[in-house]
Amino acid sequence: MKITLGVIGKCKKKSPEDLLISRYQERMKWKLDIKEKDNSTQTEEAKFLQSNINDGAKVVVLDERGQNISSVDLAGIVENWMNNGASEICFLIGGADGHLESTREKADLVLSFGKLTLPHMLMRAVLVEQIYRVETIINGHPYHRI
Repeated sequence: MKITLGVIGKCKKKSPEDLLISRYQERMKWKLDIKEKDNSTQTEEAKFLQSNINDGAKVVVLDERGQNISSVDLAGIVENWMNNGASEICFLIGGADGHLESTREKADLVLSFGKLTLPHMLMRAVLVEQIYRVETIINGHPYHRI
């Protein structure tokens, strides 16, 4: 499975978040590609985020209006996509003003990690950990304990 993260904001090299992201990226068997853009106008951010969606990729938009589901439920969705031929998922994290409706409309899943507001770099680290967790759930690895 190929995972693309289209994200607004650039993570500083060797920052605590960068080190955490790298740790999970190294553990992952799936290919993870992170594409970053500095903050700009919401329209420019949407254009950049949408440009990361490859043909045939499933799209997950992280948005406060999204579904708040469990890791096991997310793994079930991803496994279903895989079983139906999906080979790539594109996760999109917007800027401080969130996503335009045009980006949300492209989503196969609009996902919320709860009502808390988190710093963008911390959210990115949490997302990468959850992607790793989903991979381990699908593969029956004991990392995730139910």
